[in-house]
Amino acid sequence: MSFETTNSINKTARIAGLLYLLLAIFGGGAEFLVRQSMVVPGDAAATAANILASEWTFRLGFLAELAGQVVFIYLVMALFSILKPVNRYQAVLMVTFVVIAVTMTCLNMLNQFAALFFLGEPGYLAVFNGEQLQALALLFLNMHKVGYLIAQVFFGLWLLPLGILVYKSGFFPRLLGILLVVACAGYLADVVIFALFPTVDLVLSEFTFVGELLLLFWLLVKGVNVERWETRALETAAQSA
Repeated sequence: MSFETTNSINKTARIAGLLYLLLAIFGGGAEFLVRQSMVVPGDAAATAANILASEWTFRLGFLAELAGQVVFIYLVMALFSILKPVNRYQAVLMVTFVVIAVTMTCLNMLNQFAALFFLGEPGYLAVFNGEQLQALALLFLNMHKVGYLIAQVFFGLWLLPLGILVYKSGFFPRLLGILLVVACAGYLADVVIFALFPTVDLVLSEFTFVGELLLLFWLLVKGVNVERWETRALETAAQSA
């Protein structure tokens, strides 16, 4: 294994950590700028007032979520480069889940942006009165929430092959892999709770995301165990020969 390759895998790990951090920033920005601060459940008038009073913030939240999806694609490709020597099938499955999640999220963002059309009162919507337009805006924002939860199935599932790969890799701590699988279970449980018990105010992923946070910092600070990564890569190359 060449010195350049050794440097390259460490650089890739740091890039993956940075991308994970950017994903958290963009995702958090979209969540707190729009979904948490502007949408008032069950109150169309208050939601409309919040959006109209901070329209640029709403638009920035939209752009933040869109940017996050682009970053997510680059992140999973960086992780694919690191983890494919462990099990290429699981690595491809990981990428597939992310591509599905990103596609669904981008399409679902139409529901979020639709609120601006209703509240902007274009001429062709003159058949609706103000209260009806506000109600439609909130309806589409609620659809955005549901669409996001549907996409969350795949935001959770990508962590399963990731956790398995990290656990089996030998160049990451096994505990990280276990915690990533726990995070997967948390995201999936959120969807089940929302679908079956809509009155239950419980978001398990708020408590189970620790594995993602630790992986983020591990990539940034520690990178990978290069010797073990080289050994794994050579073993995989020999098996493929």
